[in-house]
Amino acid sequence: MFSAFEDYINSQIRVSSSELELICGKAIKQRIRRKHFLLQAGEVCRHKVFVLSGMLRMYSIKADGSEHIMQFSPENNWCTDPESLNDGIPSKYNIDALEDSEVLLWTKSDFSLLWEEIPQLRALTEKLITNNLHASRQRILTAISATAEEKYDDFIQTQADVFARVPLHMVASYLGVSRETLSRIRHAQVKG
Repeated sequence: MFSAFEDYINSQIRVSSSELELICGKAIKQRIRRKHFLLQAGEVCRHKVFVLSGMLRMYSIKADGSEHIMQFSPENNWCTDPESLNDGIPSKYNIDALEDSEVLLWTKSDFSLLWEEIPQLRALTEKLITNNLHASRQRILTAISATAEEKYDDFIQTQADVFARVPLHMVASYLGVSRETLSRIRHAQVKG
């Protein structure tokens, strides 16, 4: 189970075998069945999560019941609510499994310890935070400036693996368009 994570870490940073053993030793292995939650809105997020297999999603639910998907996390990706985890405040988001999934979890205190012990892990985390900030800004820019067609094309180009694995209504939610609009776009592209 750890071999996929070890491959991921070794592709990102240089660590000794004892450092890798320490990182894995602090991880909690967990299997999550499809549609089961890792985090529900109102709870405090307690873990950093790495997806070994399967797929998670982070989303919020409005008062009218509509979902707004913030993130898809397929294998070899991280998923957490950093504000809730770092500040100990209730999360505004749900994290659930879209597929049967295997994940590794680290508590905040264990991950902080690993940061102190393994500077390369801190550097990797800072790089991931920077990349996520860039992706979030790009997503905001796309959301406020792109047409629905451009949003769809961008999603297909940047997340083709996710697109093939999730229902269209979730893609529409992620893009911030109606399901009907997404169907119209797809139909027009097939004809075109």
